[in-house]
Amino acid sequence: MRSVVLLGSTGSIGTQGCDVIARHPQEFNVTGLAAGGRHPQLLAQQAVRFHAPTVAVFDPSAVDATREALADLGAGTSVTVTAGADAVVAMAGSGADVVLNGITGSIGLAPAIAALRAGSQLALANKESVVAGGHLLFDAQVRPHQINPVDSEHSAIWQCLRAGSHDEVARLVVTASGGPFRGWTRERMRDITPEQALNHPTWHMGPVVTVNSSTLMNKGLEVIEASRLFGIEQSRIAVTVHPQSVVHSMVEFRDGATIAQCSPPDMRLPIALGLSAPDRMPDVAAACDWTQAATWTFEPLDDEAFPSVQLARRCLDSSERHTAALNAANEQAVHAFLDRRLPYLGIFDVVRGVLDDMDERLNEAGGALFESVDDMLDCERQARRLADARIAAIAGNA
Repeated sequence: MRSVVLLGSTGSIGTQGCDVIARHPQEFNVTGLAAGGRHPQLLAQQAVRFHAPTVAVFDPSAVDATREALADLGAGTSVTVTAGADAVVAMAGSGADVVLNGITGSIGLAPAIAALRAGSQLALANKESVVAGGHLLFDAQVRPHQINPVDSEHSAIWQCLRAGSHDEVARLVVTASGGPFRGWTRERMRDITPEQALNHPTWHMGPVVTVNSSTLMNKGLEVIEASRLFGIEQSRIAVTVHPQSVVHSMVEFRDGATIAQCSPPDMRLPIALGLSAPDRMPDVAAACDWTQAATWTFEPLDDEAFPSVQLARRCLDSSERHTAALNAANEQAVHAFLDRRLPYLGIFDVVRGVLDDMDERLNEAGGALFESVDDMLDCERQARRLADARIAAIAGNA
């Protein structure tokens, strides 16, 4: 039985991770749960369901509500509640066999580093750790192959790579659903609302990730993540639009063979493999039904309508400071869009503008690599301030 800590347990990845664990109770023992604090009742229910001895909330103001929810369930004295970012980092570094990091945003980096340093296997769904953290994450590993990718695309590549050696890889092929605005022109995108952007055709995810999927920034971040996870330069990473979301990604080998990982869209499959690797568990998710007729299509990416992937490639070729700035500026722009303070196309304009504003200082920032997590956070804060200024300027001109 493996001990497991779930970070972001009340979010999309966390709740599906709980579902996987509940279906395989003989495989896992939950030793800790961490969440932001916005859903104290759900967090309390999870703690009681899995007999977790400790829960941690990022927001200290959520402690009382969490304790009250636990008391209502009769677990007021059996579960310890801790609070703050340090408490989440401490839980991540508690030495569990596996830590599932389903936190959204670069705040997931410090817990990811703590988990690796403690020797835990890291089931990583927090792509920002790789995008913003760069080498800081990988340098924290205490043994090889300590990170199990949980993003569906990177899990697919990870699985496909079992078919050959690193030297035999010609390129990686990352698939994209295309989101709800596949085939739209930029002119047609001018009046897109948050409700439209949150209506993803194949996946159910958190709001920021869903908007990122609609702008294809999620795919740009995934190109960065794939390059760093698998040691492949971005010029050998292709992106293809696959609306059915059944082929989750592919690896093309030097002899011309292409290996694909296929399954109906269900995040429980990569989550389960992230928790149980190198073994596979039975009855995790439905397989493809080969008795039914089906068509899988692939289309080229429209870089003019969706420039996010090209922006990500530009940053990846520059430095990890650039990729951190990209991530931070995008987060600010997406939140402003969801708050109706920024039009949809303004997301692209803000991100591109921040990168242009910061390009010279990023190149002169004392080296391409971050010296510490605080160094990374300083870079992000600069990008967020510049993004906020551009958002305010756009709103003032509206």
